[in-house]
Amino acid sequence: MPEKILVVDDEKEIADLVELYLKNENYEVCKFYTAREALACIASTELDLAILDIMLPGTSGFAICQKIREKHNYPVIMLTAKIEETDKITGLTLGADDYITKPFRPLELVARVKAQLRRYKRYNPGMAVEPDVQQSVLEHAGLTMNIKTHECLLNEKPLTLTPTEFSLLRILLENKGQVVSAEEMFHQIWQDEYYTKSNNTITVHIRHLREKLGESAGYIKTIWGVGYKIEK
Repeated sequence: MPEKILVVDDEKEIADLVELYLKNENYEVCKFYTAREALACIASTELDLAILDIMLPGTSGFAICQKIREKHNYPVIMLTAKIEETDKITGLTLGADDYITKPFRPLELVARVKAQLRRYKRYNPGMAVEPDVQQSVLEHAGLTMNIKTHECLLNEKPLTLTPTEFSLLRILLENKGQVVSAEEMFHQIWQDEYYTKSNNTITVHIRHLREKLGESAGYIKTIWGVGYKIEK
């Protein structure tokens, strides 16, 4: 059964182009030009991923992302015509997993979609799980992560994480005591080559992850100029 992807962009040419490329990869596409139609789809349809334009009339892509994160963990990719860093940070903070700045190469967007879906299928409960993942439970100082069920507990209380936050925390827990660079984490999660030293995607996700950990945020240490690590 093909994965179902939501595409929302009020620029008809862009939405139609994205739909064409995704359908060529055998994805099922739910395409809308307005936020109202998209919100109705989100409420009634089981989706696997969402691609949201930020600048929509009426309701912004940020608001749609927030609505998705109230009930769903599937990946969200933001499209933005703006280059301001604040827009990118806002989207990631609200629970988006990735962003692409317009104009973009359609094949790059497809690559990002594939990377997000691979990760989501691997770690999302109820989906096929690789044999080495089935028995994986990671524990550290009150934190328990069950990779098979995509559940995370902090001091026995559920910790709600986006797919990207879950993946980052998993990488750090699996490499306890070792420093992992932002570039290495980026490639492990997205499995593509679109990384530059100015890309602060990992930094923003780490910041948001620390906010969710609260007083336990000290788990994640920043090694300036090198990367991040969790002490043994």
